[in-house]
Amino acid sequence: MMNKPTKPIAGVSLEGEERVPVLSLQNVVRSYDEGKSKLEILKGADLNLYEGEMVALVAPSGAGKSTLMHLAGLLEKPQSGEVLIGGRECSKLNDDARTAIRRTEVGFVYQFHQLLPEFTALENIALPQMICGLKRKDAEERARQLLSYMRLAERESHRPAELSGGEQQRVAIARAVANAPRVLLADEPTGNLDPNTSQYVFEALTALVRASGVAALLATHNLELAKQMDRRITLRDGKVVELP
Repeated sequence: MMNKPTKPIAGVSLEGEERVPVLSLQNVVRSYDEGKSKLEILKGADLNLYEGEMVALVAPSGAGKSTLMHLAGLLEKPQSGEVLIGGRECSKLNDDARTAIRRTEVGFVYQFHQLLPEFTALENIALPQMICGLKRKDAEERARQLLSYMRLAERESHRPAELSGGEQQRVAIARAVANAPRVLLADEPTGNLDPNTSQYVFEALTALVRASGVAALLATHNLELAKQMDRRITLRDGKVVELP
């Protein structure tokens, strides 16, 4: 088990306390102008995500997965509706305020790890913490904890080019939770890996979600992985629909 970090990984719910969503999208509408016409993507979408759960977002290309993820991560604003993180309405905040919330409350994992090639695994995880004001010594201690948890302790001084695809993605996952976010958004986090490595990385991600209590939304085309998550959702006619 990973040692307790300098900053708690995620909020812990108290016994008897009402279960409040960590992430809530309420009646969210998003469309894009295409010349003289309007392309409606989300038409009153609702989604609640709770701490410690993993939700699979499975939908065909063009259904609005990326739009939903961008709105959940405060990268875009809806035309109407609300996006709440930790009970706070965030979608109507200005760019600077949304950026500040993203740094501490939202972690992102991409299909292609997006690690900084000139920095080591340790530095890639420590840098986001230092940007948020943590001292280098504390940031590196936290990074070592996460690398150890992801079974990469012996690779801390390696740069991305010296790591395998699975190792790179595990470093990217560790980086995504380095600032103890409430929400983890992963867009095809195993889509670039072979089946065996994909399962291994998914299991490492699952263990981290369970241990930290972060609320995780994973967009994936991998139905086998989706079946292993707590819930599965899709997008139909611009709305979020629960799958059996």
